[in-house]
Amino acid sequence: MQDNAKKPSTSMLLRRLLKTADLRGFLDKNEAAMNVPSFSEHIRALCRGAGETEERVIKRAAIERTYGHQLFNGTRRPSRDKVIQLAFGFGMDVGGAQELLRAAGKSQLYPKIKRDAALLYCFNKGADIFETQALLHELGLDLLGGEGV
Repeated sequence: MQDNAKKPSTSMLLRRLLKTADLRGFLDKNEAAMNVPSFSEHIRALCRGAGETEERVIKRAAIERTYGHQLFNGTRRPSRDKVIQLAFGFGMDVGGAQELLRAAGKSQLYPKIKRDAALLYCFNKGADIFETQALLHELGLDLLGGEGV
Protein backbone atom coordinates (compact mmCIF):
# COMPACT_ATOMS: atom_id res chain seq x y z
CA MET A 1 0.00 0.00 0.00
CA GLN A 2 1.18 3.49 -0.77
CA ASP A 3 1.67 6.28 1.74
CA ASN A 4 -1.09 8.94 1.57
CA ALA A 5 1.55 11.66 1.12
CA LYS A 6 2.71 9.90 -2.05
CA LYS A 7 -0.62 9.24 -3.75
CA PRO A 8 -0.18 9.29 -7.50
CA SER A 9 -2.11 11.80 -9.59
CA THR A 10 -5.05 10.67 -11.66
CA SER A 11 -3.05 11.02 -14.87
CA MET A 12 -0.22 8.95 -13.38
CA LEU A 13 -2.70 6.25 -12.33
CA LEU A 14 -4.12 6.21 -15.85
CA ARG A 15 -0.66 5.83 -17.39
CA ARG A 16 0.11 2.94 -15.04
CA LEU A 17 -3.24 1.30 -15.73
CA LEU A 18 -2.80 1.47 -19.49
CA LYS A 19 0.69 -0.06 -19.23
CA THR A 20 -0.18 -2.90 -16.86
CA ALA A 21 -0.61 -6.49 -17.93
CA ASP A 22 -1.96 -7.48 -14.50
CA LEU A 23 -5.17 -5.63 -13.54
CA ARG A 24 -5.52 -7.37 -10.17
CA GLY A 25 -1.94 -6.48 -9.27
CA PHE A 26 -2.54 -2.88 -10.35
CA LEU A 27 -5.72 -2.66 -8.24
CA ASP A 28 -4.00 -4.16 -5.20
CA LYS A 29 -0.94 -1.93 -5.50
CA ASN A 30 -2.98 1.26 -5.99
CA GLU A 31 -5.88 0.54 -3.63
CA ALA A 32 -5.11 3.45 -1.30
CA ALA A 33 -4.97 5.94 -4.18
CA MET A 34 -8.31 4.69 -5.52
CA ASN A 35 -10.22 5.12 -2.27
CA VAL A 36 -12.65 7.94 -3.03
CA PRO A 37 -14.99 9.26 -0.30
CA SER A 38 -18.74 9.00 -0.78
CA PHE A 39 -20.55 12.12 -1.94
CA SER A 40 -22.09 12.63 1.51
CA GLU A 41 -18.64 12.40 3.13
CA HIS A 42 -17.35 14.86 0.55
CA ILE A 43 -20.02 17.50 1.19
CA ARG A 44 -19.75 17.12 4.96
CA ALA A 45 -15.99 17.70 4.65
CA LEU A 46 -16.67 20.78 2.49
CA CYS A 47 -18.90 22.13 5.26
CA ARG A 48 -16.25 21.54 7.90
CA GLY A 49 -13.56 23.10 5.72
CA ALA A 50 -15.67 26.18 5.04
CA GLY A 51 -16.93 26.51 8.61
CA GLU A 52 -20.47 26.12 7.28
CA THR A 53 -23.49 24.32 8.65
CA GLU A 54 -25.45 21.86 6.57
CA GLU A 55 -28.59 23.83 7.32
CA ARG A 56 -27.24 27.07 5.80
CA VAL A 57 -25.94 25.31 2.69
CA ILE A 58 -29.29 23.55 2.21
CA LYS A 59 -31.20 26.81 2.64
CA ARG A 60 -28.97 28.73 0.20
CA ALA A 61 -29.32 25.82 -2.25
CA ALA A 62 -33.13 26.11 -2.10
CA ILE A 63 -33.41 22.39 -1.41
CA GLU A 64 -36.21 21.06 0.77
CA ARG A 65 -34.79 20.68 4.29
CA THR A 66 -35.45 16.96 4.88
CA TYR A 67 -34.22 16.01 1.43
CA GLY A 68 -31.09 18.13 1.93
CA HIS A 69 -30.26 16.40 5.20
CA GLN A 70 -30.74 13.04 3.49
CA LEU A 71 -28.10 14.10 0.95
CA PHE A 72 -25.69 15.03 3.74
CA ASN A 73 -26.25 11.81 5.69
CA GLY A 74 -26.03 9.62 2.59
CA THR A 75 -29.54 8.16 2.60
CA ARG A 76 -30.35 9.87 -0.72
CA ARG A 77 -28.24 10.16 -3.84
CA PRO A 78 -28.49 13.51 -5.57
CA SER A 79 -29.59 14.16 -9.11
CA ARG A 80 -27.35 16.36 -11.25
CA ASP A 81 -29.63 19.34 -10.54
CA LYS A 82 -29.39 18.81 -6.77
CA VAL A 83 -25.59 18.76 -7.01
CA ILE A 84 -25.72 22.03 -8.95
CA GLN A 85 -28.06 23.49 -6.33
CA LEU A 86 -25.62 22.42 -3.59
CA ALA A 87 -22.82 24.16 -5.49
CA PHE A 88 -24.87 27.36 -5.29
CA GLY A 89 -25.51 26.64 -1.61
CA PHE A 90 -21.77 26.44 -1.03
CA GLY A 91 -21.25 29.66 -3.01
CA MET A 92 -18.93 27.91 -5.44
CA ASP A 93 -17.38 29.29 -8.60
CA VAL A 94 -17.22 27.42 -11.92
CA GLY A 95 -14.29 25.24 -10.85
CA GLY A 96 -15.90 24.32 -7.56
CA ALA A 97 -19.19 23.44 -9.24
CA GLN A 98 -17.42 21.26 -11.81
CA GLU A 99 -15.47 19.50 -9.04
CA LEU A 100 -18.65 18.89 -7.02
CA LEU A 101 -20.31 17.36 -10.09
CA ARG A 102 -17.25 15.12 -10.59
CA ALA A 103 -17.35 14.07 -6.92
CA ALA A 104 -21.02 13.10 -7.34
CA GLY A 105 -20.31 11.13 -10.51
CA LYS A 106 -22.45 13.50 -12.60
CA SER A 107 -21.64 15.07 -15.95
CA GLN A 108 -19.96 18.44 -15.76
CA LEU A 109 -21.50 21.62 -17.08
CA TYR A 110 -20.93 21.85 -20.81
CA PRO A 111 -20.92 25.26 -22.51
CA LYS A 112 -22.42 23.93 -25.76
CA ILE A 113 -25.67 23.14 -23.94
CA LYS A 114 -27.75 26.30 -23.55
CA ARG A 115 -28.93 25.58 -19.98
CA ASP A 116 -25.44 24.56 -18.87
CA ALA A 117 -24.04 27.72 -20.48
CA ALA A 118 -26.49 29.80 -18.45
CA LEU A 119 -25.47 27.96 -15.26
CA LEU A 120 -21.78 28.44 -16.00
CA TYR A 121 -22.46 32.15 -16.57
CA CYS A 122 -24.22 32.38 -13.19
CA PHE A 123 -21.43 30.57 -11.33
CA ASN A 124 -18.88 32.84 -12.98
CA LYS A 125 -20.83 35.97 -12.01
CA GLY A 126 -21.32 34.80 -8.40
CA ALA A 127 -25.09 34.68 -8.76
CA ASP A 128 -27.15 32.97 -6.06
CA ILE A 129 -29.73 30.26 -6.69
CA PHE A 130 -32.62 32.74 -6.91
CA GLU A 131 -30.89 34.96 -9.47
CA THR A 132 -30.00 31.83 -11.42
CA GLN A 133 -33.58 30.53 -11.38
CA ALA A 134 -34.80 33.94 -12.57
CA LEU A 135 -32.34 33.89 -15.48
CA LEU A 136 -33.28 30.33 -16.43
CA HIS A 137 -36.96 31.33 -16.37
CA GLU A 138 -36.27 34.45 -18.43
CA LEU A 139 -34.46 32.33 -21.04
CA GLY A 140 -37.27 29.75 -21.14
CA LEU A 141 -34.99 27.01 -19.76
CA ASP A 142 -35.82 24.32 -17.20
CA LEU A 143 -35.44 25.54 -13.63
CA LEU A 144 -33.10 23.74 -11.25
CA GLY A 145 -34.78 21.08 -9.13
CA GLY A 146 -37.67 20.55 -11.49
CA GLU A 147 -37.09 16.78 -11.39
CA GLY A 148 -38.94 16.35 -8.10
CA VAL A 149 -38.08 16.83 -4.45
